[in-house]
Amino acid sequence: MDSFEWINGYTVGFGLYHVDFTDPNRPRTPKFSAHFYFQVMKDNGFPIPDDEIMLYGEFPQGFLWSTATAAYQIEGGWRADGKGLSIWDKFAHTPLKVFEDDNGDIACDSYNKIDEDVAVLKQLRVNHYRFSISWTRVLPDGTTNYINEAGFSYYDRLVNALLAENIQPHITLYHWDLPQALQNVGGWENETTVERFKDYADLVFSRLGDRVKLWITINEPYNVAMVGHGYGVAAPGISFRPGTLPYIVGHNLIKAHAEAWHLYNDKYRAKQNGMVSITINSDWSEPRNPYKQEDIDAARRVIQFYIGWFAHPIFNGDYSETMKTIIRERSLAAGLSKSRLPEFTPEEIKRIKGTYDYFGFNHYTTVLAYPLNYGNLQHYDGDRGAGTVVDRTWLDSGSGWLKVTPFGLRRILNFIKKEYGNPTIIITENGVSERGPIDLKDYHRSYFYEKYINQVLKAHLLDNVDVRGYTAWSLMDNLEWATGFAERFGLFYVNRSDPNVPRVAKESVSLYSTIINCNGFPDPASGPHDCLKPGPEGNQSQITVFIVPSVQNLALFISFYFQFSTISFI
Repeated sequence: MDSFEWINGYTVGFGLYHVDFTDPNRPRTPKFSAHFYFQVMKDNGFPIPDDEIMLYGEFPQGFLWSTATAAYQIEGGWRADGKGLSIWDKFAHTPLKVFEDDNGDIACDSYNKIDEDVAVLKQLRVNHYRFSISWTRVLPDGTTNYINEAGFSYYDRLVNALLAENIQPHITLYHWDLPQALQNVGGWENETTVERFKDYADLVFSRLGDRVKLWITINEPYNVAMVGHGYGVAAPGISFRPGTLPYIVGHNLIKAHAEAWHLYNDKYRAKQNGMVSITINSDWSEPRNPYKQEDIDAARRVIQFYIGWFAHPIFNGDYSETMKTIIRERSLAAGLSKSRLPEFTPEEIKRIKGTYDYFGFNHYTTVLAYPLNYGNLQHYDGDRGAGTVVDRTWLDSGSGWLKVTPFGLRRILNFIKKEYGNPTIIITENGVSERGPIDLKDYHRSYFYEKYINQVLKAHLLDNVDVRGYTAWSLMDNLEWATGFAERFGLFYVNRSDPNVPRVAKESVSLYSTIINCNGFPDPASGPHDCLKPGPEGNQSQITVFIVPSVQNLALFISFYFQFSTISFI
């Protein structure tokens, strides 16, 4: 326990138990280290945690294997053939908004590289490809007053090229690039944008729906509402004005999604026979101290204010009681006449509930939550009332917010199953970044994909989660929004110093394509599997099995693996 530490007195504590020296009774409170040491003694060492034990097996036949991109991040051609301006065109051309003032004017030049993009997709062996439509490429001012046929020609040719290689298109209608003309009249804060989005969706369904069977209405509404309109570090760059704005934006995004879904359901489904949903993103949240109820409660609030903000109205009907109660009570306590969270009418609740054909889900990392009182701050952070940190033993990435935590994916998939009625789930993004010098031997990405995808397999085989697909983010290095080209998530490196911007495979391409070819993880104890035999080019396919004694030893393992990277089974 903490005690008198010689010349340091009581200012330094070495104890497993904290001692409150201001209390005459000197109460002892176990620190987290006490619980950890108890577990070490109980286990008599460091057995591999269940979360980290490899599961061998296959995904169901017809499993959706995909990779993803977004229009602004890869297309370039920002003013080509009549394309209009988007909020990201304006944001990225505003000094100091994007790292090193990078922009998507050229990006990966995918607008002129259909053949090259389809070729690397074929190399990857995916059976689906998720990409987004640039709203302003087909409707320059955001309305149907003028249809840009040159823009539709690009997407027509892309869809046809994919289908010619038996790759199914999975199209996102809105991946953050709102027409600037609509932003000029309020953007997502203006409810008329709901109708403009419905018109846009109608046009795209009518033009491409005969060949496209999987649709996403809106990608990550949380980021649109909070990152773009709450923190202001993404387009349109609005921050802390006022505390109601993110909730109004989120409210209209939910309505826009619902209207697009009903449009498809009423007008196109019988003939086109496709599936439409929204993609919701969320971290998983654990209590910072699993033995403190206030931390457990904080972790639950983080989840309800993240995934629950948008999933609850669509899958369960209306906002969660947690959000409604907290925001209403804090609003009234601040002297406001009503809650800052808008209310759905009974008719709207009924219209929004059930507007999904699957649960589109983006996930990257896990956080540790604890209660944090923001005082009277009338903002999302104050409403949530929680701070988040990470475990310092978790492996880093090229993004400060992204720590490698495979266990969190399985846990949040189980949360979705329990909370939202066991819906069919398609993971529409999952991936990891790097920074710094270019190195095609991206072992950390191979490790990431193997461990995260294996957690998906566990959720499917062991927990009966109805997960039907997995999408790797991203196909290629691209403009990573406000961080520019500095953070790279791609399976393929894009050499932007070459005018031809060639795509070059990283080592992780071999790992991911092999998992796809095997439709999972064949058990090595059963002998060599057919899916691991040399491919048509004579390259040996293999899945490197990373066995790590514990998360705490992961950094040591990675160092070891970098030195002995020719080993195929560790």
